[in-house]
Amino acid sequence: MALPFGRSLCLSRWGAKRLGVAAVDARRGVSFKLEEKTAHSSLALFKGDTGVKYGMVGLEPTKLALNVERFREWAVVLADTAVTSGRHYWEVTVKRSQQFRIGVADVDISRDSCIGVDDRSWVFIYAQRKWHTMLANEKAPIEGIGQPEKVGLLLEYEAQKLSLVDVSRVAVVHTLQTDFRGPVVPAFALWDGELLTHSGLEVPEGL
Repeated sequence: MALPFGRSLCLSRWGAKRLGVAAVDARRGVSFKLEEKTAHSSLALFKGDTGVKYGMVGLEPTKLALNVERFREWAVVLADTAVTSGRHYWEVTVKRSQQFRIGVADVDISRDSCIGVDDRSWVFIYAQRKWHTMLANEKAPIEGIGQPEKVGLLLEYEAQKLSLVDVSRVAVVHTLQTDFRGPVVPAFALWDGELLTHSGLEVPEGL
């Protein structure tokens, strides 16, 4: 089940009984765009808010609307739709980026933090031509996948799992055991290049 980002914030604070929940096509995963109001000032969205690019200088913070949902210290952006149940699959095309993080986070993650730093986000990171998992600022290496052009993420909410998928082989490379306690949202961070998201996809056969 997926919820628009704004409504999911209310859900996490006030509980499911306070809000209606829209039905989602069981064959397809969450469909989302990136939420501009969460994007750090060094990030710019493109292609209908499905892609994000990094700019070393970025936008002048004074030219951005004041927003408590915007990440203030780290180059992070969240998706606009949260997940509260089900199995969901999306892909990320990597363009000229050698340092990025992809995963999910609690909808109310601190905007002064970075995904992977605390225990309320679960991410896969690519840096220095190597993959790692990252949780609560602890990294662990991942083997069996090289420099990416496109990767997939499989979120299994009830099973409390997030998996990195090699799309060329349609195979799970590594699975993180999670600890979801409420709505979570796709999350991205990068320090060069571009990431382009592809959501609303069916879970591939065999996963």
